[in-house]
Amino acid sequence: MTTASQSDSHSGDATGGCTVAGFCSDEYASLRAAFTEHVESGAELGASVCVVVDGEPVVDLWGGWSDLEQTRRWGADTLVNTFSITKTMVALSALLLVDRGELDVRQKVSHYWPEFAANGKADIEVRHLLSHTSGVSGWEAPIVLSDIYDADAASDRLAAQEPWWEPGTASGYHALNYGHLLGSVIKRITGRPLGRFFAEELAQPLGADFHIGTAAADLGRIATLVPPELPEFDQSLLPQDSVMFKTLFQPLLDFAECGTPAWQQAELGGMGGHGNARSIARLQSLISNGGELSGRKYLSDKTIDLIFEQQSDGLDLAIMLPLRFGLGYGLPQPQTAPHVPDGRVCWWAGLGGAMVVNDLDHRVTFAYAMNRMAPGLIGSDRADAYLKATFDTVRGRA
Repeated sequence: MTTASQSDSHSGDATGGCTVAGFCSDEYASLRAAFTEHVESGAELGASVCVVVDGEPVVDLWGGWSDLEQTRRWGADTLVNTFSITKTMVALSALLLVDRGELDVRQKVSHYWPEFAANGKADIEVRHLLSHTSGVSGWEAPIVLSDIYDADAASDRLAAQEPWWEPGTASGYHALNYGHLLGSVIKRITGRPLGRFFAEELAQPLGADFHIGTAAADLGRIATLVPPELPEFDQSLLPQDSVMFKTLFQPLLDFAECGTPAWQQAELGGMGGHGNARSIARLQSLISNGGELSGRKYLSDKTIDLIFEQQSDGLDLAIMLPLRFGLGYGLPQPQTAPHVPDGRVCWWAGLGGAMVVNDLDHRVTFAYAMNRMAPGLIGSDRADAYLKATFDTVRGRA
C-alpha cells in the first residue's frame, strides 16, 4: 500500500541546473534513486518514469536532456517516440469497442473489413490481429518505409496478401503493421481513422498527452532519439523468405527517418506514437484500475479479462524470442522479461527500452520512456533497474 506523503525530487548537476524533477512518494525512494543515478551518470540522456496506483500517480519523474547536444532540458511535457508502446494504445482502442459491443474478438476480420478475406485470410479472427498470430506480420516486397505513412494504401496492400504461416498456430510479432491492421478494423466500425478515434475517445477525455499522429504544433516538444550502437550486420545472411526477414526488413526501420516530421505526423499505430511516461501510465492505468478513471467506467471486468486469454506461448517467428501473448498485450515471460512480475499482469515494451506494465493484482501501472535507445528488442538494463525497484516496493520485497 502506498503512503500519502510525496516529496519533490530535484537533483543538481555541475552547472547548478536541475537534472531530475517531478515528485515521488517516499515509499518509492529506491526508484527515485535508481532513476536519478542513471540520469546524473549520463546513462540516460533524457527520460521519464511514472507509477500509478489505484488510478493516481505516486511517482512522476523526468530528467536529462531532449537533445544530444544538451541544449534542451527534458521537461514535464517533453514527448518521445515510444515505438511499440503505441501498440498498447491501439489495443486499448480496440477493447473500448469490444466493451461497447461494436467489436467481437472472435469474429472474422473480414466481417468488418471484407477486402481482408482475400488470398486465404477469410477465417482470420480479430483476436489473431490483437495477439500477433494472424500470419500477416508485414508487407510483401517491394516496399519502402515511406509507403506505410499512407495508412489506407498500406492497409490495402495487407488485405491483398496471403498469410505467411497458419493463423493462430504461433505468434509472429506484427512489428510495423499492427496499427494498420487494427486501425483498419476500427475505421470500418467507427468511420474514424485510428489516430482520431484514439484521441477523441481516450487521450483527450483522460487528459493524456499521447499522440498517434502528432500535430505540427507539438513537434517542437519531441525529444531527439539516440539510436543504439549496433554491430554491422549482413542482411543477406538471413533467409529472404523467412518470417523474420520479411517482418523486420520489409521495410527496414530507419532511425534517422523516425526523427522527421513525416514520420512523427503519420498515423503509425504499430510504432509511431509519441508520449511520455505520465501519459502512458495515465492511459494504461485503465487496465490496472479496473477499467475506471476519474469517475468514468471505460472497460468492464469482462472486457479486461479478455487480455488474459492466452493466445500463444513459444518462440516468436518474427523476433525469435520466447513470448506469451494474450489479447493486445504480452503476458509474463521470465526468460524474455525477467523483471516483469508474475500474476495477473500484462505488459509491453518499446524498441530501445521503453516499458509499460499493468499489475492488476496490486492495481499498479509502471511506465518508462527515454530517448537514448538501448540495443536489443525488449527492455534494457535501465528499464530493468526501474522495474525491479518499483515491483520490489509494490510486492513488499526487501
